[in-house]
Amino acid sequence: MDSQTNTEDCLAWAATDPSGVLSPYKFSRRPLGSDDVSIKITHCGICYADVIWSRNMLGDSKYPVVPGHEIAGIVKEIGSNVQRFKVGDHVGVGTYVNSCRDCEYCNVGFEVHCEKPKVPTFNGIDVDGTVTKGGYSSFIVVHERYCFKIPNNYALASAAPLLCAGITVYTPMMRHNMNQPGKSLGVIGLGGLGHMAVKFGKAFGLNVTVLSTSISKKEEALRLLGADKFVVSSDQEQMKDLSKSLDFIVDTASGNHPFDPYLSLLKTAGVYALVGFPSEVKFSPASLNLGMKMLAGSMTGGTKMIQEMIDFCAAQKIYPQIEVIPIQYANEALERLVKRDVKYRFVIDIENTLK
Repeated sequence: MDSQTNTEDCLAWAATDPSGVLSPYKFSRRPLGSDDVSIKITHCGICYADVIWSRNMLGDSKYPVVPGHEIAGIVKEIGSNVQRFKVGDHVGVGTYVNSCRDCEYCNVGFEVHCEKPKVPTFNGIDVDGTVTKGGYSSFIVVHERYCFKIPNNYALASAAPLLCAGITVYTPMMRHNMNQPGKSLGVIGLGGLGHMAVKFGKAFGLNVTVLSTSISKKEEALRLLGADKFVVSSDQEQMKDLSKSLDFIVDTASGNHPFDPYLSLLKTAGVYALVGFPSEVKFSPASLNLGMKMLAGSMTGGTKMIQEMIDFCAAQKIYPQIEVIPIQYANEALERLVKRDVKYRFVIDIENTLK
């Protein structure tokens, strides 16, 4: 093991208080263990989670917070037991970096639902007792189980958003069999997650309808992302015309919104997958019971599913729509994210701008 791993400064940008303002920061990563991979980070996607914990919105932020859990990079060192990776491999790291590896969920590849529970990529407690720090940094040390191979022909900048935005919608779509050609899918919200749900839906051969409060997104939904239909969800006539026409709905909206109007769009036995986190979910039981519909929750995904999704995106040439930015623009990017002014995912060019 290279002793340099113990002493090398990790450069980063961190929030030091609930203002959430990021500034340059240096710290030491934990030493490389025998099962670990040390990764030079080239790119990191910006997720709303970065806003939540940098600004202490849940009251549990452990400052200084180095955000970022959509990480892509290149292996620079491996531990003595590592079998799956070699130096130079392109890899990704997602929303968690550890789990107990022995509960009923870890044992079937659902580590994201670990009973212990899982260790988040940032603002969690690592194996050595230190606070985990994320991808707005020059390198990261991660157990090989929580690293994913990115094919060499898939750009690292494009791969980063797959590790949270992509897997968050891919997981419920696969779990609830939303990959049946000819079926119909509704996607609520057209942000980082929603635009990936549209792309997956089209790759699965579904008829995709985007449901948005924002008419300004119509052209991009139809032309850029390839959706079949665009419906303004506040337009009662348009919604009425869509009644009982969808087999599936993926709801990516995190703001509070009514559920009954959307549930009315599902066919009998339709599935409604909720991946956003509104502050409450309210609906009439009749909206669910009449028509034996299913309302399902979901988070990101287990390690097997993440690798499967990355390979699927590479094979199908599915790429997120990204805006690549320098680390120096991170504060502005977070502000724009809060205002939903991004199409559709910011990705930080760590390699070339974090010096």
